[in-house]
Amino acid sequence: MLTNKKIGFGITGSFCTINNIPPALENLQKAGAQIFCFVTKNVLHTNNRFNNANDFIKKLEDITQKKVISEITEAEKFGPFHPLDCMVIAPITGNSLAKLANGITDNAVLMSTKTTLRNRKPVVLAPFTNDALAMNGTNIMKLMNTKKIYFVPFGQDDPVKKPTSMTSDLSKLKDTIICAMDEKQYQPVIIENFHKK
Repeated sequence: MLTNKKIGFGITGSFCTINNIPPALENLQKAGAQIFCFVTKNVLHTNNRFNNANDFIKKLEDITQKKVISEITEAEKFGPFHPLDCMVIAPITGNSLAKLANGITDNAVLMSTKTTLRNRKPVVLAPFTNDALAMNGTNIMKLMNTKKIYFVPFGQDDPVKKPTSMTSDLSKLKDTIICAMDEKQYQPVIIENFHKK
């Protein structure tokens, strides 16, 4: 169902998570999708204990055979000139969730999301945030109640040590995209007893 579909894939700075993104991209490509990667400046430039920024960007470009988009001006073109069939943000941090929920567009990921919504196409979010059940709870609920926005199933990853943290099950990403393109939310969206191993 994803054959020749243009999928935007936005990546924000949940650095402990982004090494799980390349396999997710490969899975979507195997399903026939054309992938366009968008990254924030933090993802583009920040080396951290989980990965080297340049190596990560090269891996994305090797998989998609396309240059990663990091400038707002380039991302904006995907509205009128290169419309996407669906926009994904995985991972989406609490910071980006808050910006999206409040109409702030200050990076390429959020701009491509804004242009996709303007074109009345679906946006799929995969939250990875330590404050899903704290300050960002209201933003998540606001986005859940927004037309054309859908969520990858997510739940508490460590209720004892991080009781407000929630993370997405990326194994459900492809199915969530397929449902979203049919204007349906994949269910269940809140996962009971989901724990990272």
